[in-house]
Amino acid sequence: MRRKSYKALWLHGFHRVDYSEWGNPDNPRVLFCVHGLTRNSRDFDALADALCQEYRVICPDVVGRGTSEWLTHKTDYGYPLYLADMAALIARSGTEQVDWVGTSMGGIIGMMLAAQSGTPVRKLVLNDVGSIISIAALQRLASYVGKPMAFDNLEEAEAYFRHTHATFGALTDAQWHHIALHGVKQWPDGKYRLVYDPAIAAVFVGPPMGDIDMSLIWNSVRCPTLVIRGQESDLLQPHTLALMKLAHPTMRVLEVPGCGHAPALMDSAQIAAVREFLNEH
Repeated sequence: MRRKSYKALWLHGFHRVDYSEWGNPDNPRVLFCVHGLTRNSRDFDALADALCQEYRVICPDVVGRGTSEWLTHKTDYGYPLYLADMAALIARSGTEQVDWVGTSMGGIIGMMLAAQSGTPVRKLVLNDVGSIISIAALQRLASYVGKPMAFDNLEEAEAYFRHTHATFGALTDAQWHHIALHGVKQWPDGKYRLVYDPAIAAVFVGPPMGDIDMSLIWNSVRCPTLVIRGQESDLLQPHTLALMKLAHPTMRVLEVPGCGHAPALMDSAQIAAVREFLNEH
């Protein structure tokens, strides 16, 4: 794994985006793996390690998360900026075509990119996200996103992640430790805090929202797609899957038992399913 960064441009100037790169830097097969709302690139270490003999795997920290820069103008956080940043990273990679694995927010970014004319996205894996985001999931996210958290040690942080992200599935102790280790950083006061800008929660400010319908975007996607759903997910509902299948009958579906939102993609069976889909011609 190599850690790299680049400068992306938006309305109020440049900001730094960090990312991990795995595999042969000259490999023409490039896979982007993009994380969820409050997560970071290190969620994909297991998947990237498993696929880096077949792909050059690029895992960005979306701005405001992980080790990427926090924006000065907080209202800039949003999908227009995220799409521009990812388009710049695709260009930086030097490839004309990418495959995409996106969890939750990362899947929405991928779906939006795949819906564009002339898209570089060849194949798309949507991990527990689809064309409609349920209000129940939005309310659950709003209950913890952006809340100030401080931990005295990594053990406390790990306990927090085990509770907050219990829906990731039955992870091993080593996997939970990995999530905790890369999910916080130690500040000068000795406390451990979450590695994302609390201002990303601004999207939840205001009166309660209804379901978010992105069907028009989904209907514009033309590339082969695999949708992974945690069987207990509150974000990707069964009726949404059915509607998506009506629009794209060739869409593949993998339901993962014992998971909600969202399968961690650290399990060997989940990784094998992603590999099989990406390698199909």
